[in-house]
Amino acid sequence: METYLVQPLLNGLFVFYRIFGDLGVAIILLTLVIRLVMAPLTIPSIKAQKKMMELAPEINKLKQKFGSDKQGLAAAQMELYKKNGANPAAGCLPQIVQLVVLIGLYQAFSKVLLQQGAATVEKLNQMLYPILQLPAQAHLNTSFLGIIDLTKPDVLHLAGLPTLPGVFLILAALTQLLSSKMMMPIVKEEEKEAAQTKEKSDDLMAGMQSQMLYLFPIMTILIGFTFPAGLVLYWFIFSLFTMIQQYLITGLGGLTPWINKIKTWKRN
Repeated sequence: METYLVQPLLNGLFVFYRIFGDLGVAIILLTLVIRLVMAPLTIPSIKAQKKMMELAPEINKLKQKFGSDKQGLAAAQMELYKKNGANPAAGCLPQIVQLVVLIGLYQAFSKVLLQQGAATVEKLNQMLYPILQLPAQAHLNTSFLGIIDLTKPDVLHLAGLPTLPGVFLILAALTQLLSSKMMMPIVKEEEKEAAQTKEKSDDLMAGMQSQMLYLFPIMTILIGFTFPAGLVLYWFIFSLFTMIQQYLITGLGGLTPWINKIKTWKRN
């Protein structure tokens, strides 16, 4: 994996670093390029997800109709999917590919951000292609716009206050929350329908969806406390691009009620 994935990604990072001389800019540009290259995989996956969300109300009706008849429900669901050209498994392979690339990017960035001391350049040159190798005495600029050290955790230390999440951490968690909410346009409808079913499995699933909506952003902040700021910057750009891509394909989705509440609050 290192030779065929991590090393090319690391060299891609240093193509931008050698051009701009700013590691933060290089991380942002490489992340965007990777997302664009993966668009042919991610876009069909999002469209398949949208199709499944559109069919959710019909699926809820089938659950009420068949009740505890699991076999009848499964057959009816498959017929519904076939009739509407939907495939529940359509997004699995793209998600697996994205996860592999995500791990590769993390390892590539870690080799730069977690290296310390004078041996950093020497270790990097062992993985860089000859045309991109750094001079032996080169100083690796690990700051972003000369303001944030990307090798240190993205946290704020304010006098008299506990350690607080930094800007990138907050933005990464926020974009993840908004993106997840955007992908859940029928959560409220599911909860209403589930409340009318005899079995409580749907209630449990709807409740778990609501909990996960907030759990993942919270975990992002908690885990991000220990990560170098460069990795958090990467995660923010990755999440932001995902959210924009989601919006262009599916629209605001589950964010619509929140937007309407904000508009109502402003009018009042």
